[in-house]
Amino acid sequence: MTSMKTETISAAPTPNGQGKKLFIKTYGCQMNVYDSERMAEAMGSDGYTQVDSAEAADMVLINTCHIREKASEKLYSDLGRLRKLKKDKPDLKIGVAGCVAQAEGAEILRRAPQVDVVVGPQAYHRLPAMARAALAGHTQQLDTDFPAEDKFDNLPKARAARGPMAFLTVQEGCDKFCAFCVVPYTRGSEVSRPAARILDEARALVERGVRDITLLGQNVNAYHGAGHGAGHGAGAQGDLTLAGLIRALAKIDGLLRIRYTTSHPNDMGDDLIEAHGEVPQLMPYLHLPVQSGSDKILKAMNRKHTAEQYLRQIERIRAARPDILLSSDFIAGFPGETDSDHAATMDLIRQVRFGAAYSFKYSARPGTPAAEKAEVDNDVADARLQEMQALLSSQQYALQAAMVGREVGVLYEKAGRLDAQLVGKSDHLHAVHVIDPAGKIGELVRVKITASVTNSLKGQRIG
Repeated sequence: MTSMKTETISAAPTPNGQGKKLFIKTYGCQMNVYDSERMAEAMGSDGYTQVDSAEAADMVLINTCHIREKASEKLYSDLGRLRKLKKDKPDLKIGVAGCVAQAEGAEILRRAPQVDVVVGPQAYHRLPAMARAALAGHTQQLDTDFPAEDKFDNLPKARAARGPMAFLTVQEGCDKFCAFCVVPYTRGSEVSRPAARILDEARALVERGVRDITLLGQNVNAYHGAGHGAGHGAGAQGDLTLAGLIRALAKIDGLLRIRYTTSHPNDMGDDLIEAHGEVPQLMPYLHLPVQSGSDKILKAMNRKHTAEQYLRQIERIRAARPDILLSSDFIAGFPGETDSDHAATMDLIRQVRFGAAYSFKYSARPGTPAAEKAEVDNDVADARLQEMQALLSSQQYALQAAMVGREVGVLYEKAGRLDAQLVGKSDHLHAVHVIDPAGKIGELVRVKITASVTNSLKGQRIG
């Protein structure tokens, strides 16, 4: 995948978006949500304010994800609607960001001439200058270069917390090269932020009212952050591992909860498993993708672990933290998958008992090794996905129902739809609705769960 750039635009001495409005539509994972927030901060420094609709905006950014099915089709559908809007608002500027932009930048500009800016994940800090050039009537802006400088050095600082929960990127890129995944090509190789910078940003977030931080990375448990000497949670070179970083974050006064995502089973080290049992701020929730329960398919996926190794790892994690809720990713209909391979995946799901999961039918990504393989019949893949999702849903609802009668911590995040109702996340990341006239957003309270409803829980505050 070749990097391209139409022209280099130097930064203007003064903001050029003063009084202008920005709308960002975000697809994909928490990494994309975090990236959208950083783009909003960068554009805010250039004078833009965010609005809730494309119709109210002077500039629209679509932040894309190439992991999910039909990512390109969704993008071009959005761009078709924006083309019509641009006819009514000729001065509207349209930008495409994210992994689809990285992978298909030149093609996007060719197919959608209404697009003014295409920017890859490594160049978000240059977005304001690209927007200025678009406003000035320059040619279409395309920047999908991987910068020589440290991307993390260029991340704009958050000016205000958006609530008591926040994402914090600690690692980016992936070196695993799973056969179905475009991340190594669109996000680059694994890079970890220095621990000192992460801790500084975490302290700043806590000062702004954040109480729950989720550490982000495409392969977050491969984190090795320079800047700390050897000690508990240090790697072979003295760098801090993710476990060591979590222990350091846990010392920040006012940071009540820590989570992390997304992980790879091969990087689930002993020190990280121990941290789940020893660090009270590390919440009992873990997203650990396995993708398949068939060793043949895992090998074809280039996952470099077996189903048995994954199961033994789950045993060790549960021994360290018995109440942990596990989440995972699954692909149905991967090239070469047979009925017996699918049955092996179903058996693994039954053995683990997941509290949440993301499952998808295989969709080829251009440029990945799996895209060259013959695909499973579409109807067969559909049937396998439906069977898999039915089992995963039944497990999710059973574990939710088992929460009824238990006491959990709930961090109030926002107002609910009912009078005096607040909604927050439990220790296990369940959404919980509580009628609490005296409650405040950002408050961590004890709640007794009274009912399980679709995708959420109801509870009553204790004390």
